[in-house]
Amino acid sequence: MFSKETYIRRRNELKKLVNSGIIILFGNNEAPYNYPANCYAPMRQDSSFLYYFGQHRDGLVGVIDIDNDEEWLFGDDIDVEDIVWMGFTPTVSDLAAEVGITKTAPMKSLSSLLSPLSSETIHFLPPYRFDTKIQIMDLLGIHPSKQKESASLTLIQAVVKMRSTKEPQEIEAIERACEVGYQMHTTAQRLIRPGVTERFIGGQVDGIARSLAQGTSFATIFTQHGEIMHGCPSDAKLEEGRLALCDAGCELDDYCSDHTRTMPVSGKFTQRQEEIYRIVEECHDYVLDVAKPGVRYMDVHFAVCRLMTERLKELGLMKGDTDEAVKAGAHAMFLPHGLGHMMGMDVHDMEGLGQIYVGFDEETRPNLEQFGTNCLRMGRKLQEGFVVTDEPGIYFIPALIDEWRAKGHCKEFLNYEKLETYKDFGGIRIEDDLLITKDGCRFLGESRIPYHTNDIQ
Repeated sequence: MFSKETYIRRRNELKKLVNSGIIILFGNNEAPYNYPANCYAPMRQDSSFLYYFGQHRDGLVGVIDIDNDEEWLFGDDIDVEDIVWMGFTPTVSDLAAEVGITKTAPMKSLSSLLSPLSSETIHFLPPYRFDTKIQIMDLLGIHPSKQKESASLTLIQAVVKMRSTKEPQEIEAIERACEVGYQMHTTAQRLIRPGVTERFIGGQVDGIARSLAQGTSFATIFTQHGEIMHGCPSDAKLEEGRLALCDAGCELDDYCSDHTRTMPVSGKFTQRQEEIYRIVEECHDYVLDVAKPGVRYMDVHFAVCRLMTERLKELGLMKGDTDEAVKAGAHAMFLPHGLGHMMGMDVHDMEGLGQIYVGFDEETRPNLEQFGTNCLRMGRKLQEGFVVTDEPGIYFIPALIDEWRAKGHCKEFLNYEKLETYKDFGGIRIEDDLLITKDGCRFLGESRIPYHTNDIQ
């Protein structure tokens, strides 16, 4: 938690941006794992609630009445039965005072506050949990199927504006998370060798996040099948000659880290693996040269795609005019996702508010009709204080190769005969967290997780 003044300042800024009406921000509740008393632990608070109200306890709702300049924290104090099992918990009034709020009330009073108001004056964010959707239906009479479209665009845009630009204390928190990320990834790198299971290494990585931080910022990806974007650890044993991809991060002090490294299981790349790895490495580092305030991240993405295409042409995997190949989307055979995404309190920061509002503006709407380009998460102009991921990759996906070849898709730019020989390759990704500075950008985290070829083999 930051200082009381931080949350007061943020709520005051939010009032100015939204201008009128009532803002209601729902905190999260405990969620059962497989029966009512076996809850997910620890409970993860809603990020926007945390940003403005700072408290982690379940069962809270924050209300900002802009017109009457009042702020409320709604929630029920726990009773002695809860204390027996869970220990002492501060009262709702105590929690409110910690973040500069003087008005509190039990949860049953919330409907009395909202019932006289028209729905047009109530601002809420798109809900993503079913219990919150039911609560909104009970309070406002809006069916869950209609709540996404009924959410306040004014509030969404205000929250995105504020949370996109990270304050110095937020950057410090992300830096601390990156230091734990360093421990996670270097542990994985030390453990990678033939015969060790994916599950074992993934579990060790998760254990560090739980030991040194609040836990992982997303489900850890550790796999020999790097061509699968979200490859969960399996019981498969690491095999000589394969590549192991680890995409993992932690959450510390409510802020995230997100890194990816790819290592040769045998400790040394084959010639073919090193050729592909060096292309990804060059693309990853190239971002440091081109990303800066005022530059669209979409343009950075396509600059990386052109560089990747040039290098793949040198290996004979691609051919033809580079600009035309990228325009046609031929590069998406190898890079079917975007260069990166916003990061902060959420690893895909604010994605639940609508990616179109978080990662784009009127000048940078993604092309939803083109494979690969439709997966861009971030395209808007960069600003000082933005934190984005830099994660180029090259993947050889057998099913995609087969489908495109059968259709003759982009055959003027792709060498399908040579692609056939790479079907057993897997995939490579290198990812770091990038802070946009006044004049350029830098990677976050004082300790650099090894990734240069000379450092990992």
